[in-house]
Amino acid sequence: MPATDELVAQDLEATPISFRSSTVEEARETERRVVAASPSGGDERATLTVLTGIQAGQVHTLNGECLIGRGGDVDLSVDDQAVSRRHARLSSVDGGYLLEDLGSTNGSFVGGKRVAKSILRPGARIQLGPNLVLRYTLVDGTEEALQRRLFESSTRDALTGAFNRAYLTDRLLSETAYARRHKSELAVLMLDIDGFKSVNDLHGHPAGDAVLKSVADLVHQTVRVEDVVARYGGEEFVVLLRATGALGAVRLAERIRLAAKGRRVPVEGKIVSVTVSVGVAMLSEVSERGGESELVALADARLYRAKVGGRDRVCSTDE
Repeated sequence: MPATDELVAQDLEATPISFRSSTVEEARETERRVVAASPSGGDERATLTVLTGIQAGQVHTLNGECLIGRGGDVDLSVDDQAVSRRHARLSSVDGGYLLEDLGSTNGSFVGGKRVAKSILRPGARIQLGPNLVLRYTLVDGTEEALQRRLFESSTRDALTGAFNRAYLTDRLLSETAYARRHKSELAVLMLDIDGFKSVNDLHGHPAGDAVLKSVADLVHQTVRVEDVVARYGGEEFVVLLRATGALGAVRLAERIRLAAKGRRVPVEGKIVSVTVSVGVAMLSEVSERGGESELVALADARLYRAKVGGRDRVCSTDE
């Protein structure tokens, strides 16, 4: 059941900053800070680079102690069910780093050998469990910034800062498997900017780009930090909501709709108004065999119903 605009507005205002999803702009700000800290490129720092899985290419800068695992209370959280919640700890010792396994189920390995503790050498290959591989390296600020930029360019849409479709495809597989394994729910929101073609036709493509960025920003500001926001194509975006029931998914979709409805995008002295339509689908509504493709198709079909029903609305049923 959709919430009223008044309730949704109150809920939107109460959104804690700490639950807002990060964007590529925040990643670029991190990059600027890294380079600024090492203008000559000579200030080496220790980093971990993820080499496998959906997070391949991600760079984590070490600064003292670092807990690695798949839990929510670690410094480097990885999306791998074979990794324990608190799998390993890295501690700074004598200018280097010590890797310590924390009693993990599937073990920690350095250079192919299982270890309880190991001093890491630059270039060391670390394996946590059967799948996750990390590389320990020393890099200067310029190299670190480049690594971050390469990761962002491979996973993010350059215009909006949302994840790209390739990343979404991989993440959807991972999230579907996670939900099935843990018998939890997964929601997919598919949203489309209403009348986007007319924005391009009347105001030009720069105006269309400004609207796309504005909508992506408001979605990032509305969702939780753990939610996935991706540009699906053109003016369509997809949001993945882990462990979220139908009521919570519809409520969030309504908050996004209301935030967009109040959006005014300034373009070359003109103001462009925006509305969005949203389709909502739940993993529990699709067959085990259908999986992620059927889930996206259902969200897309409901988005179409929302558009046909008058736009600027949320559709979460087939009726």
